[in-house]
Formats: sequence, structure tokens, C-alpha cells
Amino acid sequence: MNKDIKELEMMFDLKFKNFQLLTRAMTHSSYANENNCLSNERLEFIGDAVLDLIVGKFLYDHIPESEGILTKKRAQEVCEEALFQYAKTFNLGDYLLLGKGEELSGGREKPAVLADAFEAFLGAIYVDKGLLEVYKVTEKVVFPSIMKNLHKEDNDYKSKLQELLQSDKRSLRYEIISESGPAHEKEFIARVFMDDNIIMGEGKGKSKKEAEQNAALTSLKKLANNKEK
Repeated sequence: MNKDIKELEMMFDLKFKNFQLLTRAMTHSSYANENNCLSNERLEFIGDAVLDLIVGKFLYDHIPESEGILTKKRAQEVCEEALFQYAKTFNLGDYLLLGKGEELSGGREKPAVLADAFEAFLGAIYVDKGLLEVYKVTEKVVFPSIMKNLHKEDNDYKSKLQELLQSDKRSLRYEIISESGPAHEKEFIARVFMDDNIIMGEGKGKSKKEAEQNAALTSLKKLANNKEK
């Protein structure tokens, strides 16, 4: 059961001229198909562009680095995982209008669904009131998260490994080969393959994502050691 969408307006002190835009932003395509109404897909498109601009300007103001660093950092802050985390901070999934099938399959917790809805939410605000009104959300939700990671060492080892091998047109594949422990204290082991069948390395982690990153780190260390020999 979804919460009253008006709560979102009050949460961020938003004053919609056209409240239907906010309703549409919370309307997943599955609900739209079942109820013959518009989904949030067009608003998601404009929200994506708006977020790129706002995050880009914020990083420009806070990181005196080259364009390459800024571009990479922005990509990290507007990727699906980042958008999912932004949406989770204020329980955006509780306000979604979902079709019956999507509701039963846990749509309110799906990263892709929440990431798209967050972009649509920003898109609706922009279309209704303009860029300054969007900052009411980004200043509370997006900027604090970016600031926490602003000067942290880049530990996206999967991306580093991909960049290292892409010039040779090699492909990478990650596989979780082991999962153990109780639900509250799981341990995963991931293995990374090059060209589908060459084992590059393994890594452990408390989540699948952490295990994959550690597998990539192991692979990077092996490649570095081979170069030194």
C-alpha cells in the first residue's frame, strides 16, 4: 500500500502548481499500463538531465581537479546505485504507484525502479517550478552524501580493472561462487573471469558487491606483480 503522495510535497517544502506532475512522477509503467494513464518515464528523462547539471555544478565548486576526475566522480554520484541510495534516505518506494505484478515482486525495493522514480521526482519539480526548487531535494538528500565521499580514495576496483583491460578488448565476468553464514552475517566469495573462462582472482565480502570489488582488487594486484617481474 503506497503512502499519501502529498507527504513528499510537505517533506521538502514543495509547492506544486500542477500536483498531477508529482502523481505522474510516482506512477510506474506497470501501474500506468493497468490503469490507462501516463507513467513517469518522460519525467525520468528530464530529471536525469537536471541531476547531471546540478551534481556537475556542485562537484565543479568543490573539486579543483581536472575534467577527467570531475566526469568520473559525477558518473559515480548519478549511477543507479547512487540514485537508489538517495531514494532510500526518504523511503521514496513507499509513495510509488505500482501495478499488481510489480507490487507482488517487491517493486518498492528494486534499485532500478527507485532510481528511475527519484529522477522522475526531480523532473516533475523542475518542470513545475524550475531549477531552484529542485535544490530543495538535492541539498537535503544528494549533497550530504557526495560530501561524505568527496575526498575518499577511489576504491572502485571493478572500474579500474575494466579500464585497464578494455584497451585490449578483453571482457570481464563476475560470479558469486560461495555464500555462507547466518542472514545477519553473510560472507560471499566472488570470482572474476576474463574472456569468460580465465580466472583472474577471488575476493570475500559481507555483500556480493564487496566480494566482487575485492575480487577485482586481487586481480589488479596480480597484474601489477606480473608487470614487475
